[in-house]
Amino acid sequence: MNAPLGGIWPWLPLLLTWLTPEVSSSWWYMRATGGSSRVMCDNVPGLVSRQRQLCHRHPDVMRAIGLGVAEWTAECQHQFRQHRWNCNTLDRDHSLFGRVLLRSSRESAFVYAVSSAGVVFAITRACSQGELKSCSCDPKKKGTAKDSKGNFDWGGCSDNIDYGIKFARAFVDAKERKGKDARALMNLHNNRAGRKAVKRFLKQECKCHGVSGSCTLRTCWLAMADFRKTGDYLWRKYNGAIQVVMNQDGTGFTVANKRFKKPTKNDLVYFENSPDYCIRDRDAGSLGTAGRVCNLTSRGMDSCEVMCCGRGYDTSHVTRMTKCECKFHWCCAVRCQDCLEALDVHTCKAPKSVDWAAPT
Repeated sequence: MNAPLGGIWPWLPLLLTWLTPEVSSSWWYMRATGGSSRVMCDNVPGLVSRQRQLCHRHPDVMRAIGLGVAEWTAECQHQFRQHRWNCNTLDRDHSLFGRVLLRSSRESAFVYAVSSAGVVFAITRACSQGELKSCSCDPKKKGTAKDSKGNFDWGGCSDNIDYGIKFARAFVDAKERKGKDARALMNLHNNRAGRKAVKRFLKQECKCHGVSGSCTLRTCWLAMADFRKTGDYLWRKYNGAIQVVMNQDGTGFTVANKRFKKPTKNDLVYFENSPDYCIRDRDAGSLGTAGRVCNLTSRGMDSCEVMCCGRGYDTSHVTRMTKCECKFHWCCAVRCQDCLEALDVHTCKAPKSVDWAAPT
């Protein structure tokens, strides 16, 4: 009996991934729903019972999360703007991204992390703006404290990020906690990495009080940085994401390549290599790069050579209206002329067959 089992162990991580049920974070679809909270809670497909309970109990938080979806998807598209897969969304797809995230790739790792971060950011911001009944400014930031510059008084409105993290964990992780498979563990890890990323950029801001603006007295508060900082940080983690396999008892990860370090709670993890995203592939969920704009002079991922996957490119001569001959006028305006600019736009050629790639 030992010999057959010994032969299975090396394939167990891959089997766990293959046998993982199809996943989709259906709460992402909340950006497409409107109307009352009851309509939204009952019509977002795939929410688990715990998520629906939170949805009905906190309709104002759900509105904040729904509005936040547009923000983190825009950040995802910004980070991937020069890559073959550009974080494109499908408006009529309940999973928002289609089949592409069914693969346990590093792209999936990034999307789960940035979406989880986006929920933290949206809820925390809504708390500070007084839009939520269940939270407000951070109640712990009161009284006097001390930093490297001396004593200061807590004042203003410190962002209540602990509440944002707590609610995001309860809502976003609810679906993954019902699963016992490898993909659920991967998603939970990357969700947590996203939440931690937002808190990483919480910064202290202060206002000075005193004669002629001297800092004899200071009032300080904690504020989240712009979400772009979180996006940039997670992008660096995406580029350094660590490929893992399940351990033998199925409770955690180990690195797929022993030369790499064990992932920390801040790292992104993934199981499967990414497709090349060069051609339209229904099974992979890839839309391909045909028609994508490429940069003829670049040597990076947005170059015509890389973006177009060796298929070549078409060049169009276009004109566009731009601002030119701008001058500063005292005081205080900048006035510009409208000018026509001629330029060449390069777009990737389509493959010889425009059909979806046939299953292999």
